[in-house]
Amino acid sequence: MSRVAKNPIVVPAGIEVTLAADKISVKGPLGTLTQVLKGDVVVVREGDALLCKATDESAQADAQSGTIRALVANMIVGVSKGFERKLMLVGVGYRAQAAGDALNLTLGYSHPVVHKMPKGVKVATPTQTEIVLTGSDKQQVGQVAAEIRAYREPEPYKGKGVRYSDEVVILKETKKK
Repeated sequence: MSRVAKNPIVVPAGIEVTLAADKISVKGPLGTLTQVLKGDVVVVREGDALLCKATDESAQADAQSGTIRALVANMIVGVSKGFERKLMLVGVGYRAQAAGDALNLTLGYSHPVVHKMPKGVKVATPTQTEIVLTGSDKQQVGQVAAEIRAYREPEPYKGKGVRYSDEVVILKETKKK
């Protein structure tokens, strides 16, 4: 059995978990998330905890049990606390402005870049050079952050671009004469 899948998932008070044969649904104060289960894994409820077990002894089922355990644990954290990803804009004239469900970016192009937020992800701009993405689905928040970063990735000589707040950009040495 996977070492990750051996750890039980504690379900906090106020979180409602619905188990079906082929999917699991988690409902909390921040929304509802569902995950489809493959035939290799079964989720069992024991008291206030969930256990993910492989249905057979194959390596595929063992790997899937650990993966499903991590996904379900992230779902529970997502509907109770939520997830947050912070981005920073580094560069002269680089600005961001949240406008409803869209993010307006000025990244040195000849045109402004408008990124529409998907349902379930909220954007805030505390300052012109900071972007804060929040949502209950960890994968979706991370995907939106990666899409925004892809508009202007940090370049290796000056470090200008869109970067994660905890990202370290290693600068290259410039050309010598």
